[in-house]
Amino acid sequence: MALAPLLQSEPVVQGHAAAFAAVLVGGVQFARPQRDALHRWSARIWVSLMVLVAVSSFWIHGFNLWGPFSPIHLLSIMTLGMLVLAIRAIRRGDLQGHRNWIIGLYTGALAITGTFTLLPGRVMHLVLSGGAD
Repeated sequence: MALAPLLQSEPVVQGHAAAFAAVLVGGVQFARPQRDALHRWSARIWVSLMVLVAVSSFWIHGFNLWGPFSPIHLLSIMTLGMLVLAIRAIRRGDLQGHRNWIIGLYTGALAITGTFTLLPGRVMHLVLSGGAD
């Protein structure tokens, strides 16, 4: 692993790498009991990380299809919407709805799309492969 490719990238890409922290925080959230103060504070951190990741994507333009935007930007819009729906569900006391939205976000917005960051030529591929492409 080599952090140089990430540290040499644009600040917006560095901010977008908060996705890795979101994967970790989310994993901890799933592994420990819910409905306590630590879960609620960790959830706030996770939501903040997800907002940072989604919003920062609008300034990353590697695969332009519609002007400066690509299909991945649609996922960012969907992520922000799903975050709102997950928060609204928990505030209404809909635990199952909340859980469904969060699991969907974690698997779709982090796990599946995160796999694409590992493609050759991408910054995170360079980080994880030790800088070799």
